[in-house]
Amino acid sequence: MGKTVLASGVFDLLHYGHVRFLEEAKRLGGPDARLVVIVARDKTVERLKGRRPIIPEDQRRALVEALKVVDEALLGYEEMNLEAVLEHVKPDIIAVGYDQEGIEREVRRIIAERGLDIEVVRIGRFGDEELSSSSKIKRKIVEDWMRRL
Repeated sequence: MGKTVLASGVFDLLHYGHVRFLEEAKRLGGPDARLVVIVARDKTVERLKGRRPIIPEDQRRALVEALKVVDEALLGYEEMNLEAVLEHVKPDIIAVGYDQEGIEREVRRIIAERGLDIEVVRIGRFGDEELSSSSKIKRKIVEDWMRRL
């Protein structure tokens, strides 16, 4: 059996950068890898970003799980709990995105404290800089509509 790779994110307005991130994450685990994705809860997003996502959590999870590259998509814990996620998923590798510095720091701290044998890999940004994040896509939609008014 291949390695289990864990990735996480909000995945609001799923876009090309998300798909490429998940493809690269799974590739890290080798040919028989299993990719498990944790999708952030609405309340977690609101607490961290100051606003709720556009797409509700259950729909974001279903969209992520429908991607061919994803083996399983789970909603995160109501109160973000990385230790519980690591215990539940038991990953060999954790893939973090270019914008997930805080999560990377916390995961590395937990791994060091518990003496876990988990590799952490940062994955760079993919695609057009202008449309590389859901926030930028939302801004572009608003700007395009404002020009039409």
